[in-house]
Amino acid sequence: MLLAIALGALVAVAAWRVWRAPRPFIRRLIFLLVHAIYRLRLRGCQHIPATGPAVVVCNHVSFMDALVIGGASPRPLRFLMDRPIYESPWLNWLFRLVGAIPVESDRRDPGSVRRALEEVSRALRSGEVVMLFPEGRLTPDGEVHPFRRGLETILARDSVPVIPAGLAGLWGSWTSHCNGPALSSRPRRFRARVALHFGRPIPSRLAQRERLEAHVRALKADADAWVYPIERVEARR
Repeated sequence: MLLAIALGALVAVAAWRVWRAPRPFIRRLIFLLVHAIYRLRLRGCQHIPATGPAVVVCNHVSFMDALVIGGASPRPLRFLMDRPIYESPWLNWLFRLVGAIPVESDRRDPGSVRRALEEVSRALRSGEVVMLFPEGRLTPDGEVHPFRRGLETILARDSVPVIPAGLAGLWGSWTSHCNGPALSSRPRRFRARVALHFGRPIPSRLAQRERLEAHVRALKADADAWVYPIERVEARR
């Protein structure tokens, strides 16, 4: 009887803590899910500051990217995402719970970009970490494409460090554009190698688009070398 009461009390306390702070709990669940699906290699997670605001930037390979990066981060991340995906009837509740920030082009929704940037600024000034994909879209060919201007606008408002990251291994998955539009085919890979490498924080005054893009490309190349070891050996011959 006493054991049952004690267990019930522990469950109640755990449920209360999750209700009060759901993001850390969800991050841990995502971390376990990602590790179950992929053979994941993480490098440089210590570069995400333990406290204080920061921006994480990464190349954009697939619709799984945010889950991989969010699960790998030692802190919960806020992330920018396309409004049509954010408003998905099946997943909108989850995106709201983790604090995703929806954004749409001003051509389709005038003022959407301004509202999203204001929400990013509020998050940073509250000491949170915000993640975004400066390419602005999924890669059509697996390579890193030129970064857009949005990041410069964010840093002009809030001078925070930027942590570059390189992601490899998700090109070719059904959530990428490798074999046609993403999500248009069935999953065909399980326990694939996926590597995520974080770089050292870059002060905002040095975080020009070209510099950040070069850092992300270098980190992706390092991640590629682990994901595709055979191709690396053949390239040296």
